[in-house]
Amino acid sequence: MSWFILSVAGLLEVGWAIGLKYTEGFSKFWPTVGTVFALVSSVLLLGIAMRALPVGTAYAVWVGIGAIGTATLGIILFNEPADILKILSLGFILIGIVGLKLAHS
Repeated sequence: MSWFILSVAGLLEVGWAIGLKYTEGFSKFWPTVGTVFALVSSVLLLGIAMRALPVGTAYAVWVGIGAIGTATLGIILFNEPADILKILSLGFILIGIVGLKLAHS
């Protein structure tokens, strides 16, 4: 269950990171509310997951999910460049996340 909670926390990290763009410097009310909700929820769930997972593993996976998701949505939503080096780098982060999960099992 802790891995599921950690995964949801990572997805919420993507939500608040992307949400920051939509807040326009926290000048838009509803995007700001959603971003703050996602931020607080993400950190709370990360803390809950850390009850059963090592801090280094949990934090690295949380950040990795956030990095992959945010970079991917940046490409899709904001037309950020998607060169081969970026794609390969995201793939290496994914390999690291899988490796940490396998190492914990």
